Amino acid sequence: MKINKIKEIFDLPLKKVEIRGKSYILDTGDKRFVVKKQINNPIIDYLNSRGFKYYPNIIEDNEYKLIEYIEEVETPNEQKLLDMIDLVSLLHAKTSFFKEIDNDKYKEIYEDIVNNIYYLTNYYDELIKVIETKIYMSPSEYLLIRNISFFYEALAFCKEQVEEWYELIKTKEKVRQVVLHNNLNLDHFLKNTNSYLISWDKSKIDIPIFDLYKLYRRCGRNYDFSEVLKRYEKNYPLLMEERKLFFILIALPPKLEFTKSVYNDCVLFNREIELMFKTAKLLSPYYTKNTKTP
Repeated sequence: MKINKIKEIFDLPLKKVEIRGKSYILDTGDKRFVVKKQINNPIIDYLNSRGFKYYPNIIEDNEYKLIEYIEEVETPNEQKLLDMIDLVSLLHAKTSFFKEIDNDKYKEIYEDIVNNIYYLTNYYDELIKVIETKIYMSPSEYLLIRNISFFYEALAFCKEQVEEWYELIKTKEKVRQVVLHNNLNLDHFLKNTNSYLISWDKSKIDIPIFDLYKLYRRCGRNYDFSEVLKRYEKNYPLLMEERKLFFILIALPPKLEFTKSVYNDCVLFNREIELMFKTAKLLSPYYTKNTKTP
């Protein structure tokens, strides 16, 4: 995108132009606007038809989009996350519908998870064998060895739960679909007098838990996601099969790989292990000795 082309398309008295990622912020002195390259996405029209208009107003929509600039009110990130999940649950509630189940799709999800569990189990079995042959472990190797039982517990949990989930989903004739923002993070939520979600370029229609899963991967380590989940389900309760699949996905351990930097490995391993512990804490209230179903 060229500045001269922006001036040509939008007849605005520009005082300043600021580049933010793939967007341009236009400052006329009196007002500010956002310009983005046009992407063919019918989701916005669908949102309008469902009464969900919590996104910045699109002023002009040609080759490039001229969008209202939202001046954000400074808010602590903890509160911002809760405000955002309130809006996400409203998005899912307003766009929710039931669709005939695609058995092949859910069989593929099941097989992908089972294969991933099998692969990770073998991967860590072989990795631990190699580490245990060493006289002196590196700090990152010791960090993994010290926590490896937790990886195996998570894999066993996922193996049991995915079988239960698949038996459950096979009995369904229809599943819920919603509009997914599909790129949730704190930078894509703005609030002043109203709340707004921005950056809809990756939005699509699918089952609701994928928005929650991606948000958890980005924010679960730094924030109390149990409160986030409660706020979400207050407005849009998850169905049993949805919640179970969400729990399986967030409980699956990552594949940790060693690099040439022991320091970087320790930082990354510690981040992932910390998230695994927080995940176990998040899931524990949903499971008891007398029931395996969340």
